[in-house]
Amino acid sequence: MKQFFFLLFGLLLSSGAYAQLGVKAGINQSVLNGENIDGSTSYKTSYHAGVFYEAKLIGPLSVQPELLYSSQGGNIKSQFEDFDTKMHYFTVPVLAKVHVGPLFVEAGPQFSFLLDATKDGTQRVQGTGGAASYEDYKRGATGDFKRGDFSLCAGVGLKFSALLIGARFNAGLNDINDVDNLTGVNDARLKNRVFQGYVALQLGH
Repeated sequence: MKQFFFLLFGLLLSSGAYAQLGVKAGINQSVLNGENIDGSTSYKTSYHAGVFYEAKLIGPLSVQPELLYSSQGGNIKSQFEDFDTKMHYFTVPVLAKVHVGPLFVEAGPQFSFLLDATKDGTQRVQGTGGAASYEDYKRGATGDFKRGDFSLCAGVGLKFSALLIGARFNAGLNDINDVDNLTGVNDARLKNRVFQGYVALQLGH
């Protein structure tokens, strides 16, 4: 997979087509949704940042691969626990992009690799005599999730000279949960959902 993306960037960089490098950063609103989740889920705010390379193909159509760091996850709350899952991904969107005046739309696949994950919150503990209390806990949770994630992305934005402002939605397609119940029945199926707002600066031809 790494060799594929290095080859893709090499072909684009070596082409004589119109192309622009750029940098971007923005806000994530992310959640872990799915099936068989014990409790309710809610969105958490985080961020993303990285670089992109836009190469024109024909007419208003271009292709835009990106290399991003993305902090995401979400909150899960039940009667037994209330915790934030923080996940740190290296993401590679490869988007088709169409310009209509200052407006652009973009869509395509995204491949993500999980770098690290933690769970931070409170959990219910049964004390002596049957009394229950809630205690703080924080632990590494990288092993609770699959390393790879595949998403589909779609977005829209505006370009003002070298400045771009946009919004995007990333929908994870595969189950990233890597923790099974003892029986293997009713395992949670978790999928990433991320809304992104960003600003970007294209650096020239």
